[in-house]
Amino acid sequence: MVVLNRIYTRTGDGGETRLSDMSVARKTDLRVQAYGDVDETNSVIGVALATGGIDEPIARALAVVQNELFDLGADLSNPLRADPKYPPLRIEQASVDRLEGWCDEFGDPLPKLRSFILPGGNPAGAQLHLARTICRRAERSAWLALEAYGTDEVPADDDRPGGVNPIAVTYLNRLSDLLFIASRAVNGTDDEVLWVPGGDR
Repeated sequence: MVVLNRIYTRTGDGGETRLSDMSVARKTDLRVQAYGDVDETNSVIGVALATGGIDEPIARALAVVQNELFDLGADLSNPLRADPKYPPLRIEQASVDRLEGWCDEFGDPLPKLRSFILPGGNPAGAQLHLARTICRRAERSAWLALEAYGTDEVPADDDRPGGVNPIAVTYLNRLSDLLFIASRAVNGTDDEVLWVPGGDR
């Protein structure tokens, strides 16, 4: 259970924060960057849902995604440990598989693309395009953290920070695919504006 009695704590005024395992990290740490980008992705999905322009099946899927993005942020902020005191919250393969299922469910009815789509459309669709691009940034940030810290579990009393869960990074990759598909479904394909390469204008 999470209890938030007071929002400001002043503990971060020196440029440091605590990860989920209570270890200290700089606010410029790659893990902090990654879960910050995840939070931004989640916020834009929330804006898209707030427009009210999303059909119920996709809205339900995105509501699950919003909860899982909190799980993912907790995962990225909790270094992999060989002997954690408490079982950490981790993204598991089943969540990636569910994203792939939604990609098929919402994507299979759509016509094949012959070119890239210019971002835009109706307000909900445009916000989903924005969420997709931020999700791609979150994936890049997570890869940087993974490359810096690896995927190794380390003993809790080791001075080295633990690794990054690679399934969390995979989740972001599949989510960006789902957000692209959702933007097409929400916008409708009849009014899609396709990219015309410069030589063909």
